[in-house]
Amino acid sequence: MEILDLIKAILLGIIEGITEWLPISSTGHLLLAEELLGIGEGTTAMTDKFMEMFRVVIQLGAILAVVVLYFNKLNPFSPRKTKQQKANTWNLWYKVIVAVLPAAVIGVLLDDWFDMHFYNYVTVSITLIIYGILFIAIELSNKNRRYQIRDLSQMTYKTAIMIGLFQVLALVPGTSRSGATIIGAMLIGTSRYVATEFTFFLAIPVMLGASLLKLAKFTFDSGAQVILLAAGMLVSFVVSILAIKFLLGYIKRNDFKAFGYYRIAIGIVVLAYFLLFN
Repeated sequence: MEILDLIKAILLGIIEGITEWLPISSTGHLLLAEELLGIGEGTTAMTDKFMEMFRVVIQLGAILAVVVLYFNKLNPFSPRKTKQQKANTWNLWYKVIVAVLPAAVIGVLLDDWFDMHFYNYVTVSITLIIYGILFIAIELSNKNRRYQIRDLSQMTYKTAIMIGLFQVLALVPGTSRSGATIIGAMLIGTSRYVATEFTFFLAIPVMLGASLLKLAKFTFDSGAQVILLAAGMLVSFVVSILAIKFLLGYIKRNDFKAFGYYRIAIGIVVLAYFLLFN
């Protein structure tokens, strides 16, 4: 295994850990990073097939960060919880499962089709910009709005399934899974903080399923590929913990407009780079 490949895997893990949770599209950033880092050039480990799997499966590290940070809140078997608290935890999981179903069904059926038709710099750039504009527009229109759902316990199954339908939009690369669900949740009356937390919880089954699907379709050619994947996942886990804590602290004092402006800027950068240098 080449040391340069390991460095690239670590850098991609850092990017994944930051961009998976911030609503700015991990796909767009990974696409640009892979191009700038020369992924696939002069290497036998980081092949196109490997990278197709790698950019999805390193999300397992990010998932673990959510599990660690929210373990008590998500654990229905905790001996420290009362009977009612355990029931509330199960109820939260049921809502997560309901919200996951639309993206899970469509993702399993059309996973390869979406990769084949939409994983390109044009789609990623356009979706980055469009959802950036949406974030800004929603925040401006909701400036003085009092959100109806200000706690997870207030979320109904109807709200959960509606958020799940918005999550389907994230099957198009560049949309951002967290971006699509947060926008959807806010549009139907969920506060920024609750929308963000529920997005974190939705990620567990969604990203776990997507990662296992990619792993099932991939055959490792060497031990080097296993090491590169493990390194990316480990780094993604550590960085994700920091990113999640940052985002939760940030939205207590700020709105999402800054992420909207950033999405527009990075979308233009991605589009300009590939048009000028490819």
